[in-house]
Amino acid sequence: MMLHRVLLLTGLMALTLPPAAQAQTALSSNANAAVQITEARKANGGLMRQYTWNSRTEIVENGEVKDIRLELVNYAPDGTLQRSLLNDSAAPLPRGFLRRAIAEDKRKKMEEYLTGLRNLLEEYTLPTTGKILDFMTSAFTVGPDAGGLLEMTGHNVVAPGDTLSVWTDARTRKTRRVQVNGFYQGDILTLTATFNTIPSGLNYMAYAEVSLPAKGLTVQVQNFDYHRPN
Repeated sequence: MMLHRVLLLTGLMALTLPPAAQAQTALSSNANAAVQITEARKANGGLMRQYTWNSRTEIVENGEVKDIRLELVNYAPDGTLQRSLLNDSAAPLPRGFLRRAIAEDKRKKMEEYLTGLRNLLEEYTLPTTGKILDFMTSAFTVGPDAGGLLEMTGHNVVAPGDTLSVWTDARTRKTRRVQVNGFYQGDILTLTATFNTIPSGLNYMAYAEVSLPAKGLTVQVQNFDYHRPN
């Protein structure tokens, strides 16, 4: 009841402020929230560095599985992310010098394509306080819904014409789901990702799927089995 009264009072105060004051109040609130989100991310990142986990990546091209990789992932003492390949079920290269050379070239180009794609998606994590603030200032917020999730949706976040939606637990402020509709090298791109939280409080991306229909390409990533080495 007390929280309800505070929220009601805050709403009434906002209604009585002149437009310029309302805008300044909203900007100040967003700035504080952006800093809080950044600090929470830093804390989560510090916790993440204590863990080792498995990551499974499946690459599907035109309905055919081209590669399945299972990696052991952890952070090195210098803070760099390390990936140790446990298993790679890539389609075998064809025999014959010319055919093999063509296949190797295609595989190399695919690796470069996927590296660029990973770099683009990294931008949608809004890695700095400034980027978080820019998003929160322009985003449209809905909720919380029946499940207690707040939805924030912004447009033109990383590139013109894109849309980023983030669903956050209204109580814990932890990310629960992310959706991106954008472009990569001129092609339409969609990303959906879901997040889990383990008892220690670590929040991590459990599953993500990236789809590029024009290329007939789908990339699926699963992260699991998070544990602290003894």
